[in-house]
Amino acid sequence: MHLIIAEKNLAGERIAQILGGKSVRMQTRGFAKYYSFSRNNEEYAVIPLRGHIVEVDFPKQYSYWRGTDLKQLVNAPILYLPSDPPIANLLREMGKQAKEVIIATDADREGESIGVEALRILQETNPIVPVARAYFSAMTPKELVKSFDELVKVDFNLSDSADSRREIDLVWGAALTRFVSIMSNRMGKEFISVGRVQTPVLRLIVDKEKERLAFVIQPYWEIIAHCEKETQKFEAFHKGGKIFDEAKAKSIFEKVKDAKKGKVVKVVTRKKSIPRPIPFNTTQLLRSASALGMTAGQAMNIAESLYMSGYISYPRTDNTVYPDTLDLRELLNELGTFSEYRKFVDQILSKPLNPSRGDKNTTDHPPVHPTKVPAQSKIGEKEWRLFDLVARRFLATFLPDAQTENVSVELDIHTEPFIATGQTILSPGWKSAYPFSTLQEIALPKLKEGEMVDVKKMDMPRKETQPPARYSQSALLKIMEELNLGTKSTRHSILEKLFARKYITGIKSIEPNQIAFAVIDSLEKHCRIVTEPKMTAELEHEMDGVANGNKTKVLVVEDSRKMLHGVLDQLLENKSAISFELKKALVHKDVLAVCPKDGGNLIIRKAGATGKRFLGCSNYPHCKTTYSLPQKGTLSPAHKNCPTCNTPMVRLVGSRFKMEICLNYDCASKDAWKKTQAEKAAAASAAFSGSSTPHPHSSSHSPPIPSVASGPPPHHPPISPKPTKRKLPVRKAKPL
Repeated sequence: MHLIIAEKNLAGERIAQILGGKSVRMQTRGFAKYYSFSRNNEEYAVIPLRGHIVEVDFPKQYSYWRGTDLKQLVNAPILYLPSDPPIANLLREMGKQAKEVIIATDADREGESIGVEALRILQETNPIVPVARAYFSAMTPKELVKSFDELVKVDFNLSDSADSRREIDLVWGAALTRFVSIMSNRMGKEFISVGRVQTPVLRLIVDKEKERLAFVIQPYWEIIAHCEKETQKFEAFHKGGKIFDEAKAKSIFEKVKDAKKGKVVKVVTRKKSIPRPIPFNTTQLLRSASALGMTAGQAMNIAESLYMSGYISYPRTDNTVYPDTLDLRELLNELGTFSEYRKFVDQILSKPLNPSRGDKNTTDHPPVHPTKVPAQSKIGEKEWRLFDLVARRFLATFLPDAQTENVSVELDIHTEPFIATGQTILSPGWKSAYPFSTLQEIALPKLKEGEMVDVKKMDMPRKETQPPARYSQSALLKIMEELNLGTKSTRHSILEKLFARKYITGIKSIEPNQIAFAVIDSLEKHCRIVTEPKMTAELEHEMDGVANGNKTKVLVVEDSRKMLHGVLDQLLENKSAISFELKKALVHKDVLAVCPKDGGNLIIRKAGATGKRFLGCSNYPHCKTTYSLPQKGTLSPAHKNCPTCNTPMVRLVGSRFKMEICLNYDCASKDAWKKTQAEKAAAASAAFSGSSTPHPHSSSHSPPIPSVASGPPPHHPPISPKPTKRKLPVRKAKPL
């Protein structure tokens, strides 16, 4: 029997269906399943894994955070432990009768590692079984059959490279996370995560926020002439652009405000060519998907699903040049089966194919491209949107550049220069097939030097400079690629970790919280190298050396441990200062408002018995003022008091809502909301029991009390009635 190892169930099922046709049978053993079929008079079985089925970890004696010496942890042995016993048992059992093993996991470092770890489990019962590798870049019948007819050797160097990353990330992440968490007394579920790659990325986000905070807003003025020629209206802006001197702006405005005519003194016309885009690599695909409202993680998950279903090529690639082996005409004809693409395909095939080329021509996989048009009824809306993005990008790489005519006109209005601009689309070119990047026409009448135009009105609006924009996921992915932070396969997951650790919020505009500031500020001050891309990039280069066969995994991991020892020496030398700074910043992070009774800080606390959060005064036990809080959503200061009752307000943000709420349950502003909730509770109780009497607990699932002006919010646990006096709990951290 030939045993095939696939990375996931969807991939295993598709491989079996393509190679085995109607002979495929799905079978189970225990809680694991496999697919068997016949091919060329030989019996085959496909065992689908669930990604990594082996985890890397330290021996159990290193699991106690406070009781483990961090210097010893750096040198601790690393174990590879099966994490999916049913699949591991199936591999051992079926491995006994296998006469050949074919690894058919994803053709990259991670896929090689996953395949090799499955192979090593199987070799426990059949150590001399022959092994081969099937490499493919698309799950199409043509590609799969070709890869299984032309099997190659397993690349153990590539597998070792991925494993070296796993070991290095385990050691660095464990040592640094434990140090920072212990120093800040944030352990258990509240531990503070620090990582080899995520921390330099977090520093980028924090530095951008510091730029915004340091930005000084300046007022400026623009002077706009509203002009007209033969009923066609247009605007002209003073050539000085942003005028920061108010007196100067007023002087110019006084000079031109009563103008009725303007003279055309110069007309410049230029034709502009907008180059077609280059083929998609992973980073560009994820960046473009973010413009469709997807997170990087969502986009990658959807792309992998489309790949395993045979609709697009492998989505993890650095390549931006279509290889000569790719049958471009065949792919275009396949796209032409969909009516929306047909006219573009016909236009492309009417001429010799000459696609655009990027500057990255690698040998791993071709650029991401479509392989088959899915029936829209068979995939979800987001899946179709991502496929459409990939398909249209593919078409755009073959279409001509877009052409525009751009006109710049200088007007003289009472001896002051004004500029009007216009743009006309001569040929949309590739943009006709790629609506994700649009051209805008700016209407301007035909103007000639020396002629006069009417000036209908003059404006002098006051505006303000804006701080630099926060990073979007798209912008972060780009800069991570430029700085060699992470890889094409891991960058999206790094961002997901930062969101999961609650260091950052937002999708289109990423904002760090106080914990992020505290961690980065302290590490920058006492051990800057941990926050810099340079160290991470050096380790990435070392791991590339393992993949190329120039270095061994053991040597690279050992070198990284030595580097980490130097980092820990710096941290331990400054542990008192780091601990003080982190604890101070974290306390400040939990301050939501000023206590109305004695002016202390209202701080987020947790009840010892229930674990529920509430606000308590920092001057406890002298001040026992407390307020109940919603148990879900992110809380932050609103920096204002309720206009109705003057009680402090806080900002509450959930996945589907954002509001400001008054902490006083008895505030008169909530009367209308309470009445609505009581009516809903009565109606629900009556429907349940046939009685008009409300159920005594029917209001316990009411949404949060809205802000004074917000209106009814979405469902959310309520703020409990009235501030209550209670003893503040002593929080004890639990080690993981």
